[in-house]
Amino acid sequence: MLVPLAKLSCLAYQCFHALKIKKNYLPLCATRWSSTSTVPRITTHYTIYPRDKDKRWEGVNMERFAEEADVVIVGAGPAGLSAAVRLKQLAVAHEKDIRVCLVEKAAQIGAHTLSGACLDPGAFKELFPDWKEKGAPLNTPVTEDRFGILTEKYRIPVPILPGLPMNNHGNYIVRLGHLVSWMGEQAEALGVEVYPGYAAAEVLFHDDGSVKGIATNDVGIQKDGAPKATFERGLELHAKVTIFAEGCHGHLAKQLYKKFDLRANCEPQTYGIGLKESIPKLTFPGGLLIGCSPGFMNVPKIKGTHTAMKSGILAAESIFNQLTSENLQSKTIGLHVTEYEDNLKNSWVWKELYSVRNIRPSCHGVLGVYGGMIYTGIFYWILRGMEPWTLKHKGSDFERLKPAKDCTPIEYPKPDGQISFDLLSSVALSGTNHEHDQPAHLTLRDDSIPVNRNLSIYDGPEQRFCPAGVYEFVPVEQGDGFRLQINAQNCVHCKTCDIKDPSQNINWVVPEGGGGPAYNGM
Repeated sequence: MLVPLAKLSCLAYQCFHALKIKKNYLPLCATRWSSTSTVPRITTHYTIYPRDKDKRWEGVNMERFAEEADVVIVGAGPAGLSAAVRLKQLAVAHEKDIRVCLVEKAAQIGAHTLSGACLDPGAFKELFPDWKEKGAPLNTPVTEDRFGILTEKYRIPVPILPGLPMNNHGNYIVRLGHLVSWMGEQAEALGVEVYPGYAAAEVLFHDDGSVKGIATNDVGIQKDGAPKATFERGLELHAKVTIFAEGCHGHLAKQLYKKFDLRANCEPQTYGIGLKESIPKLTFPGGLLIGCSPGFMNVPKIKGTHTAMKSGILAAESIFNQLTSENLQSKTIGLHVTEYEDNLKNSWVWKELYSVRNIRPSCHGVLGVYGGMIYTGIFYWILRGMEPWTLKHKGSDFERLKPAKDCTPIEYPKPDGQISFDLLSSVALSGTNHEHDQPAHLTLRDDSIPVNRNLSIYDGPEQRFCPAGVYEFVPVEQGDGFRLQINAQNCVHCKTCDIKDPSQNINWVVPEGGGGPAYNGM
């Protein structure tokens, strides 16, 4: 077992009073950016300002305790837990001793999982054939489907023809957080070592370049970046194979994409809040990607949980074969499980996603989403994705933002408290909480860009694309102009800012473990 690590007791801190919601956008004028010559320091995180150049860190013990495992999994969502459960199922069936460690940044398993999901239960039933006897929380089967287009005053019904991906016959309505929590219990019963409240902050590498494992984040750092008296280094977890199941836009996966050039032969990932697709290379020496981190979203079906779970199952089976092979040969210390990607391409997951590959790109035409619906009705329903062409996206999401001068501000009606709600009330429902006295985990590569570029050209999109009001442009204390204020304690970990920032200046990293939302089954 792992040696227990001391956890800091965090005072509940909510800074909603500091958040000011503006009814109107800042005026487009020269005084919008700061006239002061010195840019105020915003980012204090060590990933931007290394500690080896900070005198405040001189003499601080930076050694880390290390543990060895066979497999380390980052992220306890449906994919990560499916991989963990399947590995242990295989170990039990073949009487093998395999150590599987799973780290999760949420304080409780399921606390960072938000989805009122309509679950395709295929992969779940494969993993848990006796799910009914075990009491899995699949209690509400779908009995009826209605699909429609909502206008300002009307609903236009759209027929769901047999065979279309929107048909939900046989699916279940679930609270995904509850399902994930239940899966965590099953994983622990099988012997998986589950560590909630420990955020994977760093990828570790062998000298040969293969992945060695991960390190959890350090704790006990002041907001200004200085060490507290309670400072403790994170834990290193080494493994033969590390599975990255971080979810959408994983911050470690981003590093792996660059290091191993995993997105060289695929389209840019496209997003909506809660939606993601396109698929990169999935394996590399010492590790692999599963679930929503690489993106297994079936867009017209509006589902990705079943494909994410199946990717975890296939990854586990591929890893198990290599770990137990008597003729194992590896060119690197970290095992390169290429069999996983081959198995995925031979599974129903690949067939399902290939058949809908053109539907999301078809929404980029002049008809927008209506064009996508027409394309789905004609080509998917008739040809089932067998058309001899593959459409492409028009660049990354952040490249599509228009300058403010080319846009007309949208005047949204005031929330009525019945079908629309103010932002602060919604954030409060999420139960979001972070230790206040820590460096903001929403880091800026350049502190001057938010005002000098984003505010001056795009009217500060940070204050609009964040669903939790984390970013505000407030008047500078002296002189004219504005500065960016980051209310990091309100962050709900959606990573929209990292995705949508037109300057790609925001880099989301993990806060101290246990921080973030507490959805409790929402």
